[in-house]
Amino acid sequence: MAEMRAFRDAVSGWASGGPGGPASDLAVRLGVRTAVLLEGLSDLAAVEALAALRGRDLAAEGVCVVPMGGAMSVGRYAGLLGPPGLGLRLAGLCDEREQRFFDRGLQRARAPRRDIFVCAADLEDELIRALGTARVEEVVRTEGDLRPWQTFLHQPAHHGRPRQQQLRRFLGTKKGRKIRYGRLLVEALAPEQVPAPLGDLLTSL
Repeated sequence: MAEMRAFRDAVSGWASGGPGGPASDLAVRLGVRTAVLLEGLSDLAAVEALAALRGRDLAAEGVCVVPMGGAMSVGRYAGLLGPPGLGLRLAGLCDEREQRFFDRGLQRARAPRRDIFVCAADLEDELIRALGTARVEEVVRTEGDLRPWQTFLHQPAHHGRPRQQQLRRFLGTKKGRKIRYGRLLVEALAPEQVPAPLGDLLTSL
């Protein structure tokens, strides 16, 4: 796992304009065969949590999950990791509104788009709908976030909104909260509740 994180860090440095040699060397040494392109760290937390629940060791399987820091970076990452670069198989998860960036980026990289799975709004929305708002609020209470949640609900800007939208917004109001709940909400899912985009992504790997 630590070595795969080192590969991920090397890819991030390469995408930021650094040398590609370290990433290339690590890809060969670790037997990396697939790169999973994700928009951010909360998606990474969710994918890793579901893999653990299903008994999958993605690193041992040669799969590296790569958070790109936003969908607009997909062209750069696909070019480095896909056919023009390291020649890895590419998969990914994206929001519906960002799908166009993935489509264009993979097309430019001459990579198939069949293994890109799309969330209707975003992954947090998928998880909240899958669990139901009452169960999500239960997780919030269990995690000791009841008081911040109640404070959030008393803010006029959020009055009258559907509970699902309120919860989705709440998860994004504090740095690191979306990442933490990306894992927690997946761990709260029953096997039959796993949202299709997330479940289908893991099955495809």
